[in-house]
Amino acid sequence: MARKRGRGMAACWYGIARTATVDRAAAWAEIDDGGSAKIVTGVTEIGEGILTVLAQIAAHEMGVKPEHVVIGDNDTARSPEAAHAGATRQTYMIGNAVALASREARKRLVDVMADVWDVEADAIRTGNGEIWAENTNHRITMGEAVHCAKGKGVVPVGSASFGTDTTGLAPTDGAGRPWQAYVFGAQVAEVEVDTVTGEVQVLGIWAAHDVGRAVNPQGVEGQIEGGVVQALGQGLMEDYKLDQGHTSTHGFAKYILPTSLDVPRVNSIIVEERDPIGPLGVKGIGEPAMVPTIPAIMNAIYDAVGVRITALPATPEKVLMAIREKERRDAAMAQAAE
Repeated sequence: MARKRGRGMAACWYGIARTATVDRAAAWAEIDDGGSAKIVTGVTEIGEGILTVLAQIAAHEMGVKPEHVVIGDNDTARSPEAAHAGATRQTYMIGNAVALASREARKRLVDVMADVWDVEADAIRTGNGEIWAENTNHRITMGEAVHCAKGKGVVPVGSASFGTDTTGLAPTDGAGRPWQAYVFGAQVAEVEVDTVTGEVQVLGIWAAHDVGRAVNPQGVEGQIEGGVVQALGQGLMEDYKLDQGHTSTHGFAKYILPTSLDVPRVNSIIVEERDPIGPLGVKGIGEPAMVPTIPAIMNAIYDAVGVRITALPATPEKVLMAIREKERRDAAMAQAAE
């Protein structure tokens, strides 16, 4: 059994949020009794971890503890519109909206305490559930501060909307601004190709991605790893068929998907190139994580056995057929040279 190894790389760029149309998200924020915080926005949580990210953002901006942040009902009949979970937009759009709303809520509370303590608002700090004035002995819990504010008729609430400024592409010269934020990434894949069976095993992926400011680095790594595995399935196994626009794949019984045995070692490298427009500096990583994976794997196959696979998936049968065809061509060329 002859196995050959190869490495390949690929790079990508990706636009964040909806394309060539105005994208918006809105949120309400409140510092509540006891020093807890409420965030209300029409967010859609489908397993990507956006609720954790929003709790982190709100806690950081308002100065409460993350475990004291409650994300409210996302029914848009009772909460601000935040649009869909797609286009790698949730952290960028909703995260920035929550940050702005949280800052407004905090400002209302800070203004009250600055007046009570007779200090400048700029001297007041919040964090870890407390509020204090620098260079003074004034320090109380956020719950006590909220009680004080409400006693003066002030509820520490905030609201905000965050939107993009984008345009379509001109039909004449293609000029335009289809996205407001962009991310970039590069991946290296190492594979082992069995020249007898055509089977390709991905041994490792090295993935470096610009994500803007990483709110939750562990979550970012999870997104990268998930994207790599999804792309691996599309590139090597999943043979989804269409017939005149209709699905002709019979079912999942024989539809091959990656299992835990197929997952390579993924080495994630987070590059924090902050977005210069949004208040948080965040961008996104959901879909961009899988964009370079397939071309990197295909380049690695070429490096290993010298064949280009130009139609997905690169099944063992397809790879073996390409290897045999290359051997025939090489033999014919060698014979012609004699």
